[in-house]
Amino acid sequence: MTKQAETELDNRTILRKLVVVAVLMFGFGWALVPLYRKICEVTGINVVTARNADAEGAARNTQVDTSRTVVVEFDANSQGPWRFKPHVNHVEVHPGELVRVDYDLVNLEPRAMVGQAIPSYAPMQSASHFQKLECFCFKQQTLAANETRRFPVVFFIDPALPKDVKTITLSYTFFEVAGAVPKDQAAAATTPRS
Repeated sequence: MTKQAETELDNRTILRKLVVVAVLMFGFGWALVPLYRKICEVTGINVVTARNADAEGAARNTQVDTSRTVVVEFDANSQGPWRFKPHVNHVEVHPGELVRVDYDLVNLEPRAMVGQAIPSYAPMQSASHFQKLECFCFKQQTLAANETRRFPVVFFIDPALPKDVKTITLSYTFFEVAGAVPKDQAAAATTPRS
């Protein structure tokens, strides 16, 4: 085999290896999104909350356990030009009891903004026992320039919560959704002008 033939063979081998590496990297990048969601779901971190369709039925069929009291602490953090806080810092609830807590959100910008709240729970094992019937975290929120809004969170603690959990911290982080167009601006952009 000549030197040139060996070089061409080596080049083809390297090209095949590079194509395999590129395909593997693409596959890994494509798999990261569902993998990230699953890891967040398992750990209870950074989970975009979906409405639990069974929560309302469970709330109607749950007995209130008056022999136990759980302290639920509320924390609010914001990323960007928002003022975000709960009306109360904590409540004492009985497992199975329906509770409502309000949060105030203020858009500090002179423009409309779209935001999303992401909840997290401590201890992590309490996340599956914290059942929300109504929450602003279920969808993105659009606030007009300098608008103030009050958002309710209606929830109950599942009586199956382990007995050693006496305190649950519900923490929300509210942030602007990058690239999201407020509904009124989107409607104005699609309305034909005469």
